[in-house]
Amino acid sequence: MITDEARERVAGWFAGRLPAEWQAAPADITIDREEITVRLTVPDVELAEDTSEVARAEARAGRAKAFREETRAQRMEIAREAEHRYDAKVSWGLSVGRGDDQHSELWTHVAAPVMTRLRQPQRLVLDTLVDAGVARSRSEALAWCVRLVGEHEEDWLAELREAMQSVADVRSKGPAA
Repeated sequence: MITDEARERVAGWFAGRLPAEWQAAPADITIDREEITVRLTVPDVELAEDTSEVARAEARAGRAKAFREETRAQRMEIAREAEHRYDAKVSWGLSVGRGDDQHSELWTHVAAPVMTRLRQPQRLVLDTLVDAGVARSRSEALAWCVRLVGEHEEDWLAELREAMQSVADVRSKGPAA
């Protein structure tokens, strides 16, 4: 489990390392065993008040594409430094705008294989999703299920992570084994 201190170290390093113009808001850093994901927020596009939502969405997508291309070399350099420092791959994401209508993208993220053993009732669920055309394979169906749980149980998962962090904090204060 990743400790709060480890998260703070990584977030602090990126806060100091990222150029200020890349941070209309502080970078959102997510960490797991394999990957550090850095989600940046850049200023929204400036368009006339009467610009349609379709045109605004396309302008934001264009801003994201331009940012990705223009910052590629510098992002790669920062990622190499972080990967060496923290022994984890670095992925990048970007948000343009704020609120419900913001444009968000995630680039170069890791798709880590996960082995699992499922009993027949669980396999039948995956097979149903494949047979219905929701997913192309059991692997894709399982990923779909995980995304669905993540979307619908966000508060519960956040509470669970908080409880796990409390346990990790107590363990770190205990006697060395």
